[in-house]
Amino acid sequence: MNDRVTPPMHALPDGEAELTLVVRLPWEDVARLGQEAGRLATQMRRPVTLEEAVSHRLRSSRIAAHAKPAGEQPPPAVTAASASVSSLPSRPPAEQARQAIDRINGTAGTA
Repeated sequence: MNDRVTPPMHALPDGEAELTLVVRLPWEDVARLGQEAGRLATQMRRPVTLEEAVSHRLRSSRIAAHAKPAGEQPPPAVTAASASVSSLPSRPPAEQARQAIDRINGTAGTA
């Protein structure tokens, strides 16, 4: 963020703020966000975007952090997601993308 312009922040009527970010994620994390969006869509009974899934995950993590005793701090959601996939062996990006898409579509291991 040394030479980049700070993205604009917008105040929303409900008292929240909206900040636009560009985040680079491994395909495995994108697949997990897709699964989260699917779970959330089932729960809410309507389509859910990846942005909504991320916002929901961040809010859930924040609420969970406040519910913990004073000495316990949970790891950030992004760190937890990255740690869960960091032990996977390296694969070419095209193979990672194909497998992530298969997981999102629910076709992993059926081909």
